[in-house]
Amino acid sequence: MEDLVMSKNYYKHLINELHSMSFNLLKLLIPIFITFVVGMLVTPPLTRMMYTHKMWKKNPRKSQPDERYKDGKIHPDAISKEFEKINNTEDEVKTPRIGGVVIWVSVLVSTVLILLVGFVFPTDITTKLNFVSRNQTLLPFLALVAGSLVGLVDDILVIWAKPGIFIHGFPRKYMLGIIFTIGLVFALWFFFKLGASSVFVPLANVQWNIGVWFIPFFLLVVFGVFSSGVIDGVDGLAGGVMTSIFSAYALIAYFQGQFDIAVFCAVIVASLLVFLWFNVPPARFYLGETGMLGLTLSLTLVAFLTNQVLLLLVIGFPLVATSLSSFIQIVSKKIRGPAGKVFRVAPLHHHFEAIGWSRPKITMRYWIISVFFSVTGVIISLL
Repeated sequence: MEDLVMSKNYYKHLINELHSMSFNLLKLLIPIFITFVVGMLVTPPLTRMMYTHKMWKKNPRKSQPDERYKDGKIHPDAISKEFEKINNTEDEVKTPRIGGVVIWVSVLVSTVLILLVGFVFPTDITTKLNFVSRNQTLLPFLALVAGSLVGLVDDILVIWAKPGIFIHGFPRKYMLGIIFTIGLVFALWFFFKLGASSVFVPLANVQWNIGVWFIPFFLLVVFGVFSSGVIDGVDGLAGGVMTSIFSAYALIAYFQGQFDIAVFCAVIVASLLVFLWFNVPPARFYLGETGMLGLTLSLTLVAFLTNQVLLLLVIGFPLVATSLSSFIQIVSKKIRGPAGKVFRVAPLHHHFEAIGWSRPKITMRYWIISVFFSVTGVIISLL
């Protein structure tokens, strides 16, 4: 009799677990579907608006800032022949650069729709579909919105600014100041409000307590991921890489039981898929700063909230390679002068283009590498 009761309790527990699992999957799939549909609906009118108002770069840059050398000095008008060769300025002045609005508009509209449905039709399912929670997704949402709006202003300056210091958007020192301010606010919030002072070390399975050094470490990660935004230089490259990375963190969050973060990452993936749908070569629009800045900032927050920030080195390997290639090129030229180039053109994807790889080949191989390292990162997180 006792065995029978235990058996019934076991099956009852199993049924409850299956019910909970199926509901969590439903909570994941419905927002993905809504975001994808919303994105497919809003992108055509957004695209028409971009082309109607000619929202592309009016003054394309003819050289990289770190390549404008002449007689050992930097000259704004010096032109890098290799940079000019691989950068099609005709495309730059005919392709809108604020395509990133597709991503954050799709995410925000779908999120608002889910909130409204839950408010107007308050059932058990509709109210629980809301994935905006204070303890999981509020900070990544704020990072996405803040980064996207700052990036939008930068893109608008590039499009419409008169000749002057803002002709290519925010000057570098201005943008770095903005990123530092945003990053510092989040770093202080994590340290003082959330009590974060340690970093999880994968495989070793230990929490490395770094105390107050957590704040500069947080800022270092923010700047590192931000600097990788230059990966948005080939049609579909950044969109595909970011899709793999956010998919990996969606799985990590799901296995950790942080379902709201998993849904947040998943809806970003859905919006990125919409972007890629409309951005297969030839590109209809570029992500621009409004896309990359919002994505890189929110990715940083997700990495810290899932306590898997060091796994960014694996999951985000294409971003790491992009950032490092630019850093190495700049440092090498600072030390050795114009002849000290390590890469023909930095960042790395432009180096491959300079040695003869076609843009579709670069994009496909980056996607393959990104999927490989994303899967590897998820497996490591499970270990």
